[in-house]
Amino acid sequence: MAIQRMDNVGIVVEDMDAAIAFFVELGMELEGRAEVDGPVADQCTGLDGVRCDIAMLRTPDGHSRLELAKYRSPAAISAGPRNRPHNILGTHRVMFAVDDIEDTVARLRTHGAELVGELAQYEDSYRLCYVRGPEGIIVGLAEQLS
Repeated sequence: MAIQRMDNVGIVVEDMDAAIAFFVELGMELEGRAEVDGPVADQCTGLDGVRCDIAMLRTPDGHSRLELAKYRSPAAISAGPRNRPHNILGTHRVMFAVDDIEDTVARLRTHGAELVGELAQYEDSYRLCYVRGPEGIIVGLAEQLS
């Protein structure tokens, strides 16, 4: 049996409001916020006494979602410096297709985003870059060229 779809990507954050503002500026839509706790949360995460705030955001086309989680209990654990290099093992970025990459980068900079490298162009097909957003999250941006 094959999977039905990818439901969402989850990211643990410290500053929920800043992370929401960043992804809303990118063009995502906030679906809602909730608090998650209790036995099901403990069983699912393998942690005891889970209490966290979550926010679900969706892409404008409605096909992709991003779940932000702020752990109140147990406290979130730092995985090291937030400016980790791009080649670190594990999940390291989320990629979004955008209409205007330069405008998107400029808007995200007002939320503290910084380019990881440079804006690059792949042949006549794409303009690409990575930005580091809140919590050190690396976000990929791709503008398809005509």
